[in-house]
Amino acid sequence: MMMRMGTVMRKVVCLLAWLSVGQVSGSYIPQDMNRTLQDLLQHYKISKSDIYDGKRVFPKEELKGKMESQMLFMGGVLEAYEKLIGHMLKELPTPSPLPATSGDKADPSGPSTAEPSAAGDTRSNLIKVLQKIRELKKHSYQEQVKILHELQKLKHIEMDNIKVQGKALWELPWIYEKANSLADNVMRRRRRRRQTRTGVAWQPDRRAKGKQ
Repeated sequence: MMMRMGTVMRKVVCLLAWLSVGQVSGSYIPQDMNRTLQDLLQHYKISKSDIYDGKRVFPKEELKGKMESQMLFMGGVLEAYEKLIGHMLKELPTPSPLPATSGDKADPSGPSTAEPSAAGDTRSNLIKVLQKIRELKKHSYQEQVKILHELQKLKHIEMDNIKVQGKALWELPWIYEKANSLADNVMRRRRRRRQTRTGVAWQPDRRAKGKQ
C-alpha cells in the first residue's frame, strides 16, 4: 500500500512540475494557474532525488517528431492528466457532515459539510487545474482525443472470434489500399515542401513532346 501511494505521489509531483514548466518559458501558462500549481506542489512533496531520477512520467522524446505526431501524443498526455487528477481528487478526504447543535435549524438545501482547510484548498486547486486541462482539450485537441479513443477500441477486438477474423479479411483490401494511399500522399507532400524550400518547382518534361 505504501509503495502504491509512493508511486502515485511521484506521478502527481512530476505531473505538476511538468505543467509548471511554462513558468520558465513564460509563454502559455497564466499566472493564476502557475500559482495554483505552486500551491499544489507544496502539498504533494517528494524528495529531489525522486524528482530528478531521470524517469519522466511523460517522455520528452515523443515531442521531437512531426507536428501531427506531437499533437496526437499531447492529446494522450492531456487525457492521462485528466484521469490522474480525477484519481487525486478521489484520494482526498471526503468532506464530513457538520455536527448539528440543539439550536440549529434544518438547512433546506441539504446537510452541511466541513473539510479541513488544507484538504479543501487542495481540492479546489486540483479542480482549477482540471478545468484548465479540459478547456485546452476542448478547444485544441478534440480531433486528437477522438483518434485516441478509436485506437483504444482496437485493443478490444475479439481476436479469437471466427466471425471477426472473417470480416477482417474481407475488409483488408480497402484497408491495405487506404494505408498505401495515405503513405503515398505523405511522401508527395514532403517532396513538394522540399521543392518549395529549394525554390525548384516541378514542371513537365517538354523535350519529349518536341520530339514527337
